[in-house]
Amino acid sequence: MDANNPVLIYATFPDAESAKAAASALLGARLIACANVLAPMTSVYRWDGNVETGEELPVIFKTVAGRADAAMVAIAEAHPYDTPAILKLRPEGGHPPFLKWLAEETETEAAINEGTL
Repeated sequence: MDANNPVLIYATFPDAESAKAAASALLGARLIACANVLAPMTSVYRWDGNVETGEELPVIFKTVAGRADAAMVAIAEAHPYDTPAILKLRPEGGHPPFLKWLAEETETEAAINEGTL
């Protein structure tokens, strides 16, 4: 897989503050190009043998294959849950200008300075 292929990382957070904090941290590290913090949803799940219901916010982090694993680690480290839901999704492709922007925004400063963009 090409390091610049698009990747979406889906995660859920307990509140807007933790979701936005994680998004800001990943943006600052250039691990993602964008994060969409979506409207609250109701999650129904089994935890410690009990069926639980709670409100969560889904977040879609937009990145590239070459940065996805590091982004997932950073999401887990920034997350308040012990076992956060974090899934890596690989789209088939996308709109070429958007894909170019995605690659540029997740490129490291070293690569930008070397002129590989």
